[in-house]
Amino acid sequence: MRETVRLKNTGLRGVTVADSAISFIDGEKGILIYRGYRIEDLVAYSTFMETSYLLLFGTLPTPEQLDSFTQQVKAMRTLPGHVIDSMRLWPKNARPMDILQASVPLLSMTKDREEGDEPDRRICLECSIGLIARLPSLVAVWHRIRTGQPILEPDPNLDHAANFLWMLQGKKPDTATAGDLDICLILHADHTFNASTFAAREVVSTRASLYAGVSAALGALSGNLHGGANTKVMEMLIKLENEPDIEQWVAGQLRRGDRLMGMGHAIYKTGDPRVAFLKTMGKRLEKQTVTKWAAISERIEKAALALFAEQGKTTILPNVDFASAPVYHLMGIPTDLMTPVFAISRVAGWCAHIIEEQFADAQGKPALYRPQAQYVGEYCGPMGCEYVPMKTR
Repeated sequence: MRETVRLKNTGLRGVTVADSAISFIDGEKGILIYRGYRIEDLVAYSTFMETSYLLLFGTLPTPEQLDSFTQQVKAMRTLPGHVIDSMRLWPKNARPMDILQASVPLLSMTKDREEGDEPDRRICLECSIGLIARLPSLVAVWHRIRTGQPILEPDPNLDHAANFLWMLQGKKPDTATAGDLDICLILHADHTFNASTFAAREVVSTRASLYAGVSAALGALSGNLHGGANTKVMEMLIKLENEPDIEQWVAGQLRRGDRLMGMGHAIYKTGDPRVAFLKTMGKRLEKQTVTKWAAISERIEKAALALFAEQGKTTILPNVDFASAPVYHLMGIPTDLMTPVFAISRVAGWCAHIIEEQFADAQGKPALYRPQAQYVGEYCGPMGCEYVPMKTR
């Protein structure tokens, strides 16, 4: 019998698998950079359209380039008729992330430019612009269908974030709220080799289409340990809205070994730089309502950090999901649409990574991902086990 030392499942954390020029994280210093630019500067000076251009093309656009890019996005917001017809047939209680993932292959059936067997950078960029344009429409149209409301046409006079809120809610958002959502989209646009981005890159390394890569990324994002966490955070806040002793509830969660959604991050050890912007945004939005999400969140955070400190776990801090959930809620976005809103933003990063993966070298030949597993199953020698026929078992 052979001796097998079992490997620890680390989820590939700390394992470098490819070069990338798209984004960078310094988890010890709390730094996030897109294409060389600090997230703080992009939030202060950029827009989601400009940030999307930066991620896809690698440089900041000129005014003319940004205008052309924005007009391309606006022109592609309308969904093909067969997509809407299909959505009308789907169960109204289906999970929105499942709807979104199922819709992307439908878009691939009527691409504006047909992808060939060999990847073409120009066509991939055009398809990317189409997905950035249409994912918000998919989310909004599905919500209108499932709630029995008339579908609204995109408004070419509205920018990306404002148009999504219009198509979703049926009313034009105020400038401040639309601006806040645009910042949220910038903050979520890319985050190096997270689970969904890695899924997209792995899939297209087989020379599958950009649409296949984005569909795979959506599947990965839907999980509660990735994009689905913001929904779970909001469910937790709603549950605790009338809880008199939040601190005791937090202590009970941690004592039982249950996960406290929105706390901790695989990379950031001294703080997620996106959280501060979202907290400020949440407090500003809350002034317009009578809710108390900021206060509840603050009590959860303080209680959790105190207990973590007692255990010596000083690197477990609030993450972007903890801070973004109440912001989306205050914008009137339904809880189960919070992860799809994450996808509306992250699709820009996914497409940038897919294109980078497809054209990893001058010949456009991606390295097929093929990791190796250590076999720990039955072992009867190098020739395998003896097969015993059914009648003699």
